[in-house]
Amino acid sequence: MSLYLVQHGRSLPKTVDPDPGLSPEGLAEVERIAGVARGYGVRVRAIVHSGKKRALQTAAIMGAALIPAEGIQPREGLKPLDDVTALAAWVDTAEDLMLVGHLPFMERLTAWLITGSAERPVFRFQNGGIVCLRKEPETARWVIVWALMPHIG
Repeated sequence: MSLYLVQHGRSLPKTVDPDPGLSPEGLAEVERIAGVARGYGVRVRAIVHSGKKRALQTAAIMGAALIPAEGIQPREGLKPLDDVTALAAWVDTAEDLMLVGHLPFMERLTAWLITGSAERPVFRFQNGGIVCLRKEPETARWVIVWALMPHIG
C-alpha cells in the first residue's frame, strides 16, 4: 500500500479571501503535478482532505486526474495543528490512499510515520507537492519512496 501525502496548493492571502482558496498559480501547479502523477500511473482508492477550501480544491484537481474509486471525502483530523498520532492509527495499509492537508500537519505526520517522533522532520513539503510513503513488509516501517514537487531547490 502506498500513502500519498499532499500539501494543498498555494492559496490566496487571507486579506483577499477570508477562507482562502487556491491562487491562480496554485491551481496551475496542482494541475501540473496531478497530471504528472496520472502519467506515472498513480492509483488511489480515495482522496481524503481536511475540509478547508484550499484542501478541497486541491483534492478535486487530484481526483479529476486520478479518478479514485471511492471519490473525494472530507475527514476530521487533517487540520494544521491536529494530532498526527490519531490519524496515523487510522491509516489503512491495505489500500492506496491520498491525504490532502496543511502544514505543519503533513510534515509532522511524515516524521511520525518514518521516525516515531513528530518532532524529527524528515521532509520539507511544497504547496501542491506529493510525497509517497510505503510500509515495508519486512520491517513494518514506513519509508519515503518518491516525491513530486512543483519546484526544484
